[in-house]
Order: sequence, then C-alpha cells, then structure tokens
Amino acid sequence: MQRMTRRTFMNGLAASGAVAPGGTAAARRRNIVFILTDDHRYDAFGFLRAQSFLRTPHLDALARDGAHLKNAFVTTALCSPSRATILTGAYAHRHGIVDNNTPIPAGTRFFPKLLQQAGYRTAFIGKWHMGHDGDDPQPGFDHWVSFRGQGSYKPSRDGLNVNGQRVPQRRYITDELTGYAEEWLTTVPRETPFFLYLSHKAVHSGFVPAERHLNLYAKETFTPPKTMAATGQFAQHRPVWVQNQRNSVLGEEFSYQTGIDIGEHYKRYAETLLGVDESVGRVLETLKRRGQLDSTLVVYMGDNGFAFGEHGLIDKRTAYEESMRVPLLARCPDLFQRGQTITPMVANLDIMPTVLEAAGVEAPADLDGRSFLPLLQGAKTAWREELLYEYYWERNYPQTPTIHALRTDRYKYIHCHGIWDIDELYDLAEDPLEAHNLIFSKQHESVVRELNRKLFEMLERTGGRSIPLNPDQGQQFNLRHPGRSGLAGFPEELLRLPVPGPVGK
Repeated sequence: MQRMTRRTFMNGLAASGAVAPGGTAAARRRNIVFILTDDHRYDAFGFLRAQSFLRTPHLDALARDGAHLKNAFVTTALCSPSRATILTGAYAHRHGIVDNNTPIPAGTRFFPKLLQQAGYRTAFIGKWHMGHDGDDPQPGFDHWVSFRGQGSYKPSRDGLNVNGQRVPQRRYITDELTGYAEEWLTTVPRETPFFLYLSHKAVHSGFVPAERHLNLYAKETFTPPKTMAATGQFAQHRPVWVQNQRNSVLGEEFSYQTGIDIGEHYKRYAETLLGVDESVGRVLETLKRRGQLDSTLVVYMGDNGFAFGEHGLIDKRTAYEESMRVPLLARCPDLFQRGQTITPMVANLDIMPTVLEAAGVEAPADLDGRSFLPLLQGAKTAWREELLYEYYWERNYPQTPTIHALRTDRYKYIHCHGIWDIDELYDLAEDPLEAHNLIFSKQHESVVRELNRKLFEMLERTGGRSIPLNPDQGQQFNLRHPGRSGLAGFPEELLRLPVPGPVGK
C-alpha cells in the first residue's frame, strides 16, 4: 500500500464527490442529523445506571428506538483533534490539528463539502473550536451558527456568528442552539436532502445547568470510582506521571486549581446534561412533525470522554477508557433494526464514511475510518481488530505526556513518550477498570512485544512517526497544591543497586 502523506490524503479527498453507483447500503439519499456533545462520557446515560440518580429519558429513547454502539472511541481525546477527525475521517497526525490551538491547515476539506456537491442542504450550528477563537463560516455549510472558542453557557458580549454576522446570544446556550436547529430544519424543502450538524457546548467543563435544572441532584449521593484510590489493589503499578497528576489542575486533589469536590462536580455535570437530553427530544420532535423521523439517520456522539476521579484524574487526554471511550447512538428505523447493541469497536474516524454511505456519496480513498452502516444492518463484514489512540503533549497542560496506545477487544497497550516512566498493559476482559498494570508481568511479555510491534506498524503505515512541535500559545496550567500529594517515587522494578563492571558497558 502506498504510504499516505498529507498531500495525497487531501488530493484524494478533493477528487471525490460523485454520487456512488447503485448497490450501496443506502439506495436513497438519507436526511442526516449529527449531534455532537462535549465531554460526554460513554456511560453517562440513564439506561446504563453509571450513577443511580442520572436521568436521560430522550437519549434513552434514542437508544431504544435505534442502536447503542457500546464500544465507541475517539482517536484523540481532545476537542479540536477529535472534531477534525470526525470531519476528515483521518487520524490527528494526518489532518494536522493535534491540539486546541493549531489553526486548520490550508487545503483541508471536510466531508460536508462532498454532501453539498451531491445536492445536500447543509448546516453547522454550535461549537466549532478549531483554530482557537475562530468562528467564521466554513466551506461545506450553507447555513452557519457558531461562537468563539468555548463560548458561554449564558449570554455574553461575544454573542454568536450567524452566517458571518455578529448576533447577540439571547438565552442559555443549549436552548439557543436547539432553537436555531429547529428553525433551520423548517426551512429545508421536503424534497431536498439535508445534513444538520448540531454541535453543543455542553457538557464542557465549567458546567452550568439551565436554571430549570440547577440543584436538581443536590441531595443525591455520588459513588466515587474505585480507582480514585492513590494506592492499593485499584492502583497497581500506576505510572509516576499519573500519580503526580493527582495533584494538578487535572487531578482530583487540586481539580481546576480550586479543589472542587468530585461528587458535586459530577452532579453539576449531570444537571447540565439534562439540557442536552431535552435538546435531542426537541430535534426528534421537529423531524416527527415533518414526517421524516424514521427515514432520517440521527447520530449522537461525544467528542471525548471525561474522568471523574478515575486513576485520581479528571478531564480527558489520557488513553484510559473514561477519556477515549464515548457515547454513540444511531437511529433510522427505515435503514436498520431498532433496539440493537453493537459491540465491535467503532471510532470518530468512522463518522465521515458512515454519513457519506447513508447519503449515497462515494467516500474518498484511503480514509482511516470506514462506514459502520453494515454493522447496524447486521451484515457479515470484516472489522478492525485494533484501534490506534494518540495524544500529543501540550505545554498548556504539561501533566500528560505524549501517548500512543493500541486497543484490542482484549488488551490495551499504552506507550508514553518523552518521559522517564513506564508503559502500561491492561487485560480489559479481566480488569475493565484498568486498575492493574501488567507491564512487568512475565506472563504478558509476549503480549507487550506484539502490541508494541503492531502499534509502530500502524504509525508507519499511516505516516504517524513524527511528533509535532508547535509554538507556545495560551496560559500554562502547571501549579500544584503545597498541602497535597508530593512527588511520586519510581516503581520498585526500576530500582537497582550498581553492578561493578567496566565503564561504558
């Protein structure tokens, strides 16, 4: 196979745009609604009961009337890289948007442009967040509503960018964006296929619920994760960098440099999620009124996960399940059976080819992802056996090193770069909490060697063996609490007395 470069990837993407010949899984051009949320972790659904009090009735109904893809992941657990991967079907090391500050490289083509070329009416409504503070309308979208950077849950002076014009934000952001989405849907002629990308700010950290949901869970009890422990059976052979991150802006001991209580933090998160849940219900109801609910492909996804104390951490970025695993629901009764649970590993890489197949548009060659429509339709198809994860060290948040990981159905191998520390191996079948690092296990030495080999093979095949070095930008969050955990020590396996012998051996 020819080694992919950024230029060949972009040339291939630009060359594609023709409607696919007959025989695809979607013979008609489906209307498509893609709803993306921020920091929504994979188990934060009422029907999964991750916390007993959590309620998400509309999302539960979406899963019940469609499919729950329970093993869905992002290939970089960070806003901008994940969003760019969704829109390009490529790993971050190929599309080049590896952090939240990198501007969009010139020539990048996002898949909505291909939908436009095939006759689709397209709209983007919500958080864009690529290129730091930019909110200008992007190619590929007929209708545009966005805001600068992370935006604001409540009205702020920055307001919104509506088709290139500054417009005040009038109300709570989740409600505001949903209103724009409902309004746009009513303008699309029934005979015109459409693609709506509704990208919520919620539930990004700094959680602010709608007033109607504030303190709804105040009297509920949060059950902390077992791996929040600093030592013991749920913290076996934890890397030094993970232990040190406990006392940082991204750790449970000094979270956001305020020390906020993790349980209260989660309850505010769950209250903020209620606004998103209601938004999903409103969008589905709008489709129903148009008589297009069951014929429209609705996909709901999170841009990355979020930790609430697991491994002593908060936030994302890491290759642990709470960070890289995301919610993914799909609904289209006219296209696939209701009430399914899909178990193979799918990823944000797969959104682009899935949407294009549903639209009857030929996908560009050499994408890193592939359509998961065959999985939803019960077709027997060969599927990926491993998934690559990558995260590149940010000077802004220096607690987390550059990480590459390979996840299979059974194991996860995590390879750190640029620090004096240990790698990680977890047997996900025996240890789904990732509490016992097997990197020193003699029994698993061959597994480590094989996964290390496959990891570097995949990086070589996709052109990912270069570490990006970007200019310093933004504030650095590198403080520690003087009264909390001190520096962690090295594991005993790395401690050795000097062995007498010739110098230089």
